[in-house]
Amino acid sequence: MGVTRVKVEGEEEKKKEEKIKEKIKIIKPKKPKSVVRVAGTDLEGEKQVWIGLKKIKGIGFSMSKAICKVAGINPKIKLKDLDEKQIEKIEEIIKEPEKFGIPSFLFNRRKDLETGKDLHLTSSELEIAKKLDVQRMIDLKTYKGIRHMLGLPVRGQRTRSSFRKGRTIGVIRRKEMAKTEKK
Repeated sequence: MGVTRVKVEGEEEKKKEEKIKEKIKIIKPKKPKSVVRVAGTDLEGEKQVWIGLKKIKGIGFSMSKAICKVAGINPKIKLKDLDEKQIEKIEEIIKEPEKFGIPSFLFNRRKDLETGKDLHLTSSELEIAKKLDVQRMIDLKTYKGIRHMLGLPVRGQRTRSSFRKGRTIGVIRRKEMAKTEKK
């Protein structure tokens, strides 16, 4: 006896609809992210204040916590929940942290060579200062300056097996060397 299959019209259509719904779920657009601009940097609004501030170049863990404490802001709230007044206060603290009583050991540029003051630099100011420091070392021909100039590691790392990328020319085999010597 042969087995006969009875087609149920509704089942196949339901399966097709389910597959289409799954594809739609995958393609579904994500919610637009809220962006907060602080000190010339776009920060994700979904992050907590102290974590978001760390995304600004020149501000780390300790400095972001200190900024939140001085500004009187709960570090656990989301960046998107801050109002304009609080964001302005944060920017003002970032520009002049010594004015608000943040200790100088948290600054990233202490006893600056030009001014002799303790400074805290962020974003493009920090990058420019770094480039000028490296260029000064190169001009003075210090050991670190020479290492920077040659593109070698500066802080005493071993170079036998590391830092070899892009520097090796390759090994010429003896047979190939012999051929070149005969000519």
